[in-house]
Amino acid sequence: MKHDLDNRFKIANREAIIGICLVLFNFIWWFAFAYGLGSKEPEQYTFILGFPAWFFYSCIVGVILMMILVSIVVTFFFKDFSLDDEEYDRL
Repeated sequence: MKHDLDNRFKIANREAIIGICLVLFNFIWWFAFAYGLGSKEPEQYTFILGFPAWFFYSCIVGVILMMILVSIVVTFFFKDFSLDDEEYDRL
């Protein structure tokens, strides 16, 4: 079976690109808050719930945001399909 005609590869590539975009977004979010707010002197930090603001936004809010984004992406953009040739040939 030619993989360039196989729709499963297109779906898998699209989902892999979405996953990479999520990882890049997560890294940019973390880096921007961790180094953006965390580059001040410790005496100048603001605190949220006892955590420095840079830690709160980069690590706590970032994790919650990523859990929500991944749930939305998996629910609405990912497809459930079999990778077995036999099952795909029967479709």
